[in-house]
Amino acid sequence: MEKDEREVAGVRCVEQTRIRRLNERVGEEVEIRGWLYNKRSSGKIHFLILRDGSGLAQAVVARGRVDEETFDLCGRLSQESSVIVRGVVREEPRAPGGHELELKDLRVVQMAEDYPIKLKEHGVDFLMDNRHLWIRAPRQGAILRIRAEIIRAIREYLDAGDFVHVDTPLLTPAACEGTTTLFETNYFEDKAYLAQSGQLYNEATIAALGRVYCFGPAFRAEKSKTRRHLIEFWMVEPEAAFCDFEENMAIQEGLITHVVRSVLGNRKADLDLIERDTGPLEKVEPPFPRITYDEALDRLRNSGRDIRWGDDLGAPDETEISGQFDRPVFVTHFPAVMKAFYMKPDPGRPEVVLGADLLAPEGYGEIIGGGERIDDLATIERRMKEHGLPEETYRWYTDLRRYGSAPHSGFGLGIERTVAWVCGLEHVRESIAFPRMLYRVYP
Repeated sequence: MEKDEREVAGVRCVEQTRIRRLNERVGEEVEIRGWLYNKRSSGKIHFLILRDGSGLAQAVVARGRVDEETFDLCGRLSQESSVIVRGVVREEPRAPGGHELELKDLRVVQMAEDYPIKLKEHGVDFLMDNRHLWIRAPRQGAILRIRAEIIRAIREYLDAGDFVHVDTPLLTPAACEGTTTLFETNYFEDKAYLAQSGQLYNEATIAALGRVYCFGPAFRAEKSKTRRHLIEFWMVEPEAAFCDFEENMAIQEGLITHVVRSVLGNRKADLDLIERDTGPLEKVEPPFPRITYDEALDRLRNSGRDIRWGDDLGAPDETEISGQFDRPVFVTHFPAVMKAFYMKPDPGRPEVVLGADLLAPEGYGEIIGGGERIDDLATIERRMKEHGLPEETYRWYTDLRRYGSAPHSGFGLGIERTVAWVCGLEHVRESIAFPRMLYRVYP
């Protein structure tokens, strides 16, 4: 519990209380430091809706219960002014959070100018131009708190599974996912690229640590303008030595299940605030259904789609497939020609790889991609030649197959797509504080 009182030079002083903890302080005098979200007045009484980043609270200011100067100041407060208020916590079921503050004193830290985002509907472009202010809206704050819970739960699950967090470079000499989506930059006398993934480096560190994961931003110069794509996004990428294709999928099942349960258990108020129907999330239980790429094509053709073997699954295809299940579904054994050079071919059917995409339900598409990696030197060298990758640039990577190679697997989970699914968002742009999209790098 946060401490609300302290003693300075023998005098007991009221300290800050977070709004989300008001239920613990009923009948006590507390201090809240935050901002005015909204207000309404009825002549002899002001109702101030305050926020402090942890929730909303209503402060009631009645004429005659405070001095006239304080009462008039409350009436003049502008939206988003920063304030420090003191008052007594009362139970009030009709108020936000079920409690309200009987205000005793108010101090204005800064009287805000005319706030550009009014409590009404605004266009998307306007809101994105003012993203630095839009994130103050209660809905946006709730989404960001849910995002933080998802990240906390991911780390909790992986740490408990003996995965060691290792930082990987953001500046790299080579591609991981394809040379056509690289952001190039000068690196003194050489060229370098913004990282698409930390996976290749993870494959090095598993030989030192056994199980690892990296967590950080990734950059893809894809000219995709869809509700699922960002140019800069965050990924968590676990990698494990002596881990086969089946065990890799089991880890993914456990991770996603833990994340969803954590959000449902710890962020119910935020889910309610954004009006997320939690019914579909409550169905997320292992085992997840699995279908092969071939079976996925059959399902798509039966629904009237014209798709050939070797075609990638687009967003409409993923939506169609995931809509046939009530929980995340694995699509496995994709054609080798459409997957990255490091994906291990199926020994019994080498034209497909031991890889899988995990599709979220409700039309949110792929949230995880992963699989078993090639651990044989001759095979990885052959695949690199087929992809036209320079031998010298990847020598360190092929060294991993020369010195103690072992079977290993891993996957990458996209944070923003996962947040969009868990929150039920229409567009991924709301899943991160400051999204980077095609044609948008401001603010």
